[in-house]
Amino acid sequence: MVTLADVARHAGVSSSTVSYALSGKRPISHETRTRIEQAITDLGYHPNAGARALAGKRSHIIALVVPLHPQVHVPTMMEIAIAVTVAAREHGYDVLLLTNDEGPEGVRRVAATGLADGVILMDVRLDDDRIPVLRAQEIPAALIGLPDDPTGLSCVDHDFATAGALCADHLADLGHRDIAFIGYSSGVYRRHAGYAERTLNGFRARAERRDLRFLHRPCEGTYESTAGTLARILADRPDTTGFVVQNEAAIGPLLSLLRASGRTVPEDASVIAICPEAMAEQHSPRLTSVTGPKKDLGQVAVDQVMARIAATTAGEQPDDQLLLMPPELVVRESTAPAPRRL
Repeated sequence: MVTLADVARHAGVSSSTVSYALSGKRPISHETRTRIEQAITDLGYHPNAGARALAGKRSHIIALVVPLHPQVHVPTMMEIAIAVTVAAREHGYDVLLLTNDEGPEGVRRVAATGLADGVILMDVRLDDDRIPVLRAQEIPAALIGLPDDPTGLSCVDHDFATAGALCADHLADLGHRDIAFIGYSSGVYRRHAGYAERTLNGFRARAERRDLRFLHRPCEGTYESTAGTLARILADRPDTTGFVVQNEAAIGPLLSLLRASGRTVPEDASVIAICPEAMAEQHSPRLTSVTGPKKDLGQVAVDQVMARIAATTAGEQPDDQLLLMPPELVVRESTAPAPRRL
């Protein structure tokens, strides 16, 4: 690992001179500063936050922490990441993408090195253990997701509770009384992923208000696991006529399995999915869906972190911002009035 002393030897100056150049505490001649900057470049030195004095106290980099693991829908995550990158460039910033699931240590490492002026966290859990590190390090940060305690943070997310409620209302309005909610795998709920729990809670509360009989069944999303989930649903509640699917991977298998069981969608069974619009359009029949603007999530998160960076640079206390973006229900071909019971 390249050290400050290595930079000093390469530039032909003392270590204290390099330190003064990095901190800006003492004036350094233009010629000496140029030699130090060149030594940093030649050696690939990664200085800590103090070194940003060489570049106007900013690195013009935002770290985007998006852990990629089997329990996240990678295409959706990458679409949001692209939106963050595009929005950051509008502010003259580049994005450092961190995809390893490093937890608090990853956040602590980014803050300690000073490579980024701010951080955007994705895949936020309700009790996310990365958030205390953000608060302790005092690095400007925004979250795409909503934790249980958003105090001292800026957050943007879909209003998942409302998304779940919209699904319950739509099926209830069509006369369905027995509903199954097919969610993510059990591991997603064990790790308290906010998007999963908030959607389920919103659906459950509205279903109870509308006097619906409902089941929630976690599902891995493979054909085999979806087959097992559907079999258990129909064994427990054979009169089920409405299905809400949040696990995107389970949508295709569910439609195939319903057809194989002799149930036609939407005449015999209605299916509503919480998924991107493009995914809803690609199935046959086209799916009634509840969705939200993922690109706006990235744009808002960048605006939030930039506001916090600006406040911190000015020595001011950043304003906390919380924005839940309303979902949209689009009715297509996969939902219809409940079949009459004989």
